[in-house]
Amino acid sequence: MNPHWTYALLHLGAFTFPFLLSFDKRVAFYKSWPFLFPAIVIVAAFFLVWDTWFTRMGIWGFTADYVLGGYFLNLPWEEVLFFITIPYCCLFVYACLNAYIKRDLFATSHRYITLVVACVALVLGLFFYDRAYTFSTGLLACGLLVWFGLVRKEVWMGRFWMSYVVVLIPFFICNGILTSKPVVWYNDAENMGIRMWTIPAEDLMYNLIMLLGVTALFEYFKKRAKN
Repeated sequence: MNPHWTYALLHLGAFTFPFLLSFDKRVAFYKSWPFLFPAIVIVAAFFLVWDTWFTRMGIWGFTADYVLGGYFLNLPWEEVLFFITIPYCCLFVYACLNAYIKRDLFATSHRYITLVVACVALVLGLFFYDRAYTFSTGLLACGLLVWFGLVRKEVWMGRFWMSYVVVLIPFFICNGILTSKPVVWYNDAENMGIRMWTIPAEDLMYNLIMLLGVTALFEYFKKRAKN
């Protein structure tokens, strides 16, 4: 296989199954597209700015041998696509869990989980204030968790945590491939230097920020359409 197709084929493999099952009668995820795609676009715009900035600063980058060669805002097109396909797949998991598991398993504990994770994120962000990736993900994750989980007390936070735990399985597979080649490389001077296999620990917070942002907007647009 031509190595230049690595990142593109990873997208195809991750996206195909959730897309085809979006037409499953019980989940009927395609009916949620009017709420999902605006949420994805808004969050993607933020992450593209962040991603472009950090790429130019050398905090992370992309190995040319594993991308097809087209670029947008100094990012490979595959990276741009990342902020569309991955949120789609993760919200598909969120919708499936809502459809097939009626009970909110974290209904009574999600605020405690949110508080603990927010505190850990804040401590890491402040302790590693001189490392851009740790500092930014720590403070952003803390801020979003406090806002949605403790200030607004969103009722869907329990469901969010359930989906986040499930999503960690494909997260480790996909990110493991990306960082082991590496398709994406990281400057360890700008992170804690702690790896889970080959994945920087900060990616857990990065993923949380992206998924929490998309979920919040998705739920907002759904609620607004009902009113």
